[in-house]
Amino acid sequence: MARAFLGEDFLLHNETARRLYYDYADGMPIIDYHCHLPVAEIANNRRFENLTRIWLGGDHYKWRAMRTFGIEERLITGDASDREKFAAWARVVPYTIRNPLYHWTHMELKDPFGITDKLLNPDTADEIYTRCGELLQAEDFRARALMEHFRVELVCTTDDPTDSLEHHRRLAGEEGFPVRVLPAFRPDKALAVENPSAFNQYVVKLEAAADMEIAGLPDFLEALRRRHRVFHDLGCRLSDHGLEQPYAAECTAAEAAGCFDRLRSGQDLDLEAGLKLKSFLTFELAVMDAEAGWIQQFHFGALRNNNTRMFHALGPDSGFDAMGDFEIARPLARLLDRLDSRDRLARTILYVLNPRDNDLIASLIGCFQDGKVPGKMQFGSAWWFNDQKKGMEAQLNALSNSGLLSKFVGMLTDSRSFLSYPRHEYFRRLLCNLLGVEVEAGELPNDLPHLGSIVRDISYNNIRSYLGEA
Repeated sequence: MARAFLGEDFLLHNETARRLYYDYADGMPIIDYHCHLPVAEIANNRRFENLTRIWLGGDHYKWRAMRTFGIEERLITGDASDREKFAAWARVVPYTIRNPLYHWTHMELKDPFGITDKLLNPDTADEIYTRCGELLQAEDFRARALMEHFRVELVCTTDDPTDSLEHHRRLAGEEGFPVRVLPAFRPDKALAVENPSAFNQYVVKLEAAADMEIAGLPDFLEALRRRHRVFHDLGCRLSDHGLEQPYAAECTAAEAAGCFDRLRSGQDLDLEAGLKLKSFLTFELAVMDAEAGWIQQFHFGALRNNNTRMFHALGPDSGFDAMGDFEIARPLARLLDRLDSRDRLARTILYVLNPRDNDLIASLIGCFQDGKVPGKMQFGSAWWFNDQKKGMEAQLNALSNSGLLSKFVGMLTDSRSFLSYPRHEYFRRLLCNLLGVEVEAGELPNDLPHLGSIVRDISYNNIRSYLGEA
């Protein structure tokens, strides 16, 4: 007999998996150490007008599915009404079977909206839109209340060094909101040397943010350090880098300064010069993190903005990125070794977009564990296109085979949506099922207290300790 869809046993295939989940994982707090939540919406405690605004705005996962189904752009990112856009999404949902969007959609309707008696489709769209829209007007469905509902304890947003951080300051000065909201330092634009005009515009912004003139590379680094200290004073303890691949070319300070000066004069850099400057800056930023006692995160492998026509129409992060096949192993090993040899290798979390690199990363981090910080080098959770059942299982298996799953810092949302927190439940259920299946197959001992403690560690305790919160 088929189980009910999204029932109590969802993703839990045996009794041991159920006991691990309900006795040890269910109800654990959430530390969302990498996300893209708009901090202004938290500070202003946004009330969302309707389900389209909280659910479809900025969600390029859904946009890609809608385009694939044949939905015209007017109903995705265009000038159609919110109700029309939602109706278009509802037409697509029944045909997202086996895409993680099908699971996520119905998990998010279940929690927090309590919709368990129907699936989203054209026949139910109007009722669901109206019902959820009414709930969204209640105080319990404003941005902050949603975070509290999902037992979120801490979130780290993603912030450019030039950001004013005004909303973070406001939140830091408030009392009564139990969720800590901290910035994370994302200096990608400081490495975007391919376009001299855009780079120089960024330098001007950095001058204003750091309140100093940037005449050369030493000033540029000092401006970044100043902003690094400002972030630190507001509680930031993580950086994040979204890079195609690791940058680790040999480059002296003099060579880097020459490349920087050419950029400032508006000259293009050839590939070799650009790689040298990126490598120099990556190393210097990593040293800043180590000296401040931060954690550094690297996201590798995204091939971005592949559709030029749509990039010009909609800009970045609109659903036209894909997995790349960049070289990872040799330059990453070189970068980590260079930092380690100078005793400047910070706690590090590495994410890869191409699953072919899972075993590569899982094996490479073992070369730089230091025997002092448990799990100092981390293979980060399944990212982006891998953020689904098979992708999560593949990441967990690769980490288990080459490292210690028990020291993994666990799940994050990597999302812009306040409704994405059921992804933590999704991950925890998959983790418990992975262990439960092997227990009942006789491949792991039936020691639920021990396995349960590992489940709790991966769900919450490990990242809390890793961040220095324990």
